[in-house]
Amino acid sequence: MHTDPRITERRNPRTADIDLASPLEIVDLISAEDRTVADAVATQREPIAKALAMAEQTLRTGGRVFYVGAGTSGRLGVLDASEVPPTFGAAPELVQGIIAGGMAALTRAQENAEDRPDGARDDLDQAGVRRDDFVIGIAASGTTPYVRAALEHAKKLDAHTAIIACSPPPAETLAAADIAIVAITGPEVVTGSTRMKAGTATKMILNMISTGAMIRLGKTYGNLMVDLQATNNKLRDRSVRIVAEVCMITREEARTLLFEAGGKVKIAIVMNKLGLSAVDATQALVAAGNVIRKVVRNAPPPAR
Repeated sequence: MHTDPRITERRNPRTADIDLASPLEIVDLISAEDRTVADAVATQREPIAKALAMAEQTLRTGGRVFYVGAGTSGRLGVLDASEVPPTFGAAPELVQGIIAGGMAALTRAQENAEDRPDGARDDLDQAGVRRDDFVIGIAASGTTPYVRAALEHAKKLDAHTAIIACSPPPAETLAAADIAIVAITGPEVVTGSTRMKAGTATKMILNMISTGAMIRLGKTYGNLMVDLQATNNKLRDRSVRIVAEVCMITREEARTLLFEAGGKVKIAIVMNKLGLSAVDATQALVAAGNVIRKVVRNAPPPAR
């Protein structure tokens, strides 16, 4: 039998009889495969760190980060990008997801969209990708034509590029990527179903890149989210809890402080720690690159 060169398309001998398995046996088989994913991702710690640093640099210098993919890979990119604004208070345009077939492909497969290189070029142009942006292609198999074309087009625009894959990409794709993150997750439980192990690995990698970049940009104080957008009751309550904990004040005092800070957790913390007005606290933060630690050097958050 011919062996597909794409590792993600090969048959997994450990699950060859999964169609005869009981529900509990299916769960155990999938769990055993999933346990290997974190180790596969860990082998890519250095290129992931490079991508994280590039994302930080890009955002610091006025550029944007774009995830580009088809199918599951594209959906994961759009998911990660969509979660950055509410989690870190970042503008939606800073991290964007581009999926082959457009946003309709989020809920319904768009036939042959991943095989259209022209679609990738058009999508990047429509998004306004330019010099010094950072385009991260996501392709579980490493061979998606849409992703390869997107990276090649991004290079022509003098944008920074990276590829995230779970099977070794071909030479032409690697040539278009400044950074290659290749986490070999092996054959899937169900042959070719890359929404499983490859999808899990991709989600982990995207989490590291976006979360790490936001941390480096001062979006946390210690490990607390201090730039979140309090758009619902849960997040408003979290804002109060963070201010109360960090400043060691009552919840009622925290609410009052947040009101004076215009609902901004970071400003409230600096106001409390340094006894500043909201205006002065804002100016101090801006001067320190919006990193609380650089403003409040001698008052770290309490250890937990």
